[in-house]
Amino acid sequence: MDRTDQQIIALLRQDGRRSNVEIARELGISEGTVRKRIDRLISSGALRIVGIVDPKEVGYQTRALIFLSVELAKVKAIGQILCDMPEVINLYLITGEYDFVIDAVFHSDDELRDFLTQRLGNVPGILKSQTAHVLDLQKCNYDWILPQPSVPRILIVDDDPDFVEATRMILEKEGFEVQTASNGEEALKSMLVRPPSLVILDIMMEGVLDGWDASWRIRSNPQLHNVPILVVSSITASDYLNLFPTDEDNLIDNFLSKPVAPEKLIAEVRRLLNRH
Repeated sequence: MDRTDQQIIALLRQDGRRSNVEIARELGISEGTVRKRIDRLISSGALRIVGIVDPKEVGYQTRALIFLSVELAKVKAIGQILCDMPEVINLYLITGEYDFVIDAVFHSDDELRDFLTQRLGNVPGILKSQTAHVLDLQKCNYDWILPQPSVPRILIVDDDPDFVEATRMILEKEGFEVQTASNGEEALKSMLVRPPSLVILDIMMEGVLDGWDASWRIRSNPQLHNVPILVVSSITASDYLNLFPTDEDNLIDNFLSKPVAPEKLIAEVRRLLNRH
């Protein structure tokens, strides 16, 4: 299921009667694409488009959760009996102290009492029950939104606002979340609050080797030492190249010289994220 599928589902969740043409117009794709995707989602079982009845609106004012312990040899048979009872909206087979949870609705507490004593009481194999009144249904399955996959978060550490802005635009266009810091100290504070998926780090900021010192501090911190560090710097074209350490292991994951082409930067970011 890709992003387009998720967008289609989100629109149908708001209004299941929305037409394919409306969805296509909303998402900027063809009606045929929407139709084929909905057909695929339905046939795979990932999506069902149904009408939902609100029990309260049709007179069922009492709702209860009923927990049942049953004889293990009769779980299947009892489950089928419970499924056939019209009062039962949802039936869950669970682990733990109880075997079933019944979600059921009734016109009144008297109906609930009769259900417990006369209906469930006559089902062979039920050992124990416990009932809880539902005071208010605050969220149900058709209110559930498919969680979005986590987006990699990139921290750009550079004191050049033009580079930061250009890089931010490139990364966000590719779907990444972006944080920024203008020096090593600010970067460390940000990372300790919210560790990123990857750091793009300049070397020459507040000091000639500010970024190198920051990378050493990142690697020395147990909470951060596995975060990939991609150094993007112009130090190789400066008079300070001879100060740049070359014999220290594992402080950075790769080095790119400024200026760097957007496609090369994105390719390296993806490579490092995939590797880690």
